Amino acid sequence: MSTILDRIVEVKWKEIEDAKRAIPAEQIRKLAQLAPEPLDFYSAISKPNRLCLIAEVKKGSPSKGIIREDFDPVAIAQAYRSGGADAISVLTDVTFFHGSLEYLKEIRKAVDLPLLRKDFILDPYQVYEARAAGADAILLIAECLTRNQLKELHDLARSLGMYTLIELYDQALLQNVLDTATKIVGVNNRDLHSFQVDLEHSIRMRREIPADRCLVGESGISGAEDAERLWKGGVQAILVGETLMRQADIARGVRELLDFSS
Repeated sequence: MSTILDRIVEVKWKEIEDAKRAIPAEQIRKLAQLAPEPLDFYSAISKPNRLCLIAEVKKGSPSKGIIREDFDPVAIAQAYRSGGADAISVLTDVTFFHGSLEYLKEIRKAVDLPLLRKDFILDPYQVYEARAAGADAILLIAECLTRNQLKELHDLARSLGMYTLIELYDQALLQNVLDTATKIVGVNNRDLHSFQVDLEHSIRMRREIPADRCLVGESGISGAEDAERLWKGGVQAILVGETLMRQADIARGVRELLDFSS
């Protein structure tokens, strides 16, 4: 049975070809080389004494539609920074998540926190594209990529000075993720087939993931109680988008989310 992920990947390949026609691969590689040195995303989210937060700039999603109508990506990123976020995730998928690579470029000019490009990255072109736009890290999704593709894209990102956050839901894909030598593993608490959310999924996966890898819990985190539960379960960082994007006062929302660890 085809899933939303299958549909996204199909559309993404078409978008990649369009991007290559607009800016040829050789040109995007040169732009990546000219970009300022990346910030240290790994160190920012792997502090030993407290839970770290990757706050996500997210306008919408396929399941929820538009999440925030008054959407100003730079103002949102600045609010995350003032609230105490450790890093920022920027959704750049246009078709399904109402994102844009331009949001990443604009935020990079305005905020000094490490930035993660969150998209469905399938091709080396997108890695260079991310670096050229100012990303310090990229998301790779194990469910979208073969073992060899994961390794290739991870190695390319590292050669450009970026880190990878490699996300998975299916435990059967964990060895593929670990074989890349990524230092950051993300566990999606949402089953991509049923869309059911289970926070314990991250905690169970912690037992299978080596202690030297930073574990990021993703999806279904609605407040400080959830954040504390994950921290006590061995999760070192959380990635939160929708909960914060729905806050009237985003900076305050960040502070309240992390209040248990202050």
